[in-house]
Amino acid sequence: MSLDNVVEDIRGEARARAEEIREAGERRATEIIEEAEADAEELLEAREADVERQVEQEREQALSGAKLEAKQQRLEARRDVLEDVRSRVEDELASLSGDRREELTRELVDAAADEFDESDDVVVYGRADDAELLEDVLEDYDGFSYGGEHDCLGGVVVESESSRVRVNNTFDSILEGVWEDNLKEVSARLFDQ
Repeated sequence: MSLDNVVEDIRGEARARAEEIREAGERRATEIIEEAEADAEELLEAREADVERQVEQEREQALSGAKLEAKQQRLEARRDVLEDVRSRVEDELASLSGDRREELTRELVDAAADEFDESDDVVVYGRADDAELLEDVLEDYDGFSYGGEHDCLGGVVVESESSRVRVNNTFDSILEGVWEDNLKEVSARLFDQ
């Protein structure tokens, strides 16, 4: 065998080996590319799912926030309406006059008088505009005297130093009790609950 033949055989084997290595390299490159594409696809799907979850979560948060804000606005509007109704009631009570005001004032003094002994010196306070009315009403009660003004819508505050009793029968205090006791019903009527 000649040297040329040996060289040619080695070259042939080298070419064959190079071809095998090239083919193996191409197969491996193809596998790597396919794996990379699969990984990229999985990563893309995962990112899309994450983005969709995040978008849904943000949408839910925005919707929840909007619902909460709407509820707060509704509650504020209701509170404003209730405050307006109460203010109107207070205005009506403050503007009562004539026989109706006298009748209510007498009933409130009567109710307070039951809390005191006949021997007590009792002082009655009321709205400044009701001073004359109170002095007239108190003429019917022994030991009762007008003590001056009390900041209120009407009615009386009655007290005695000797018994240390104080009765608040003002329109304000009665309205407060009635308002608290009936707020749910008033709200239901106003807002059709």
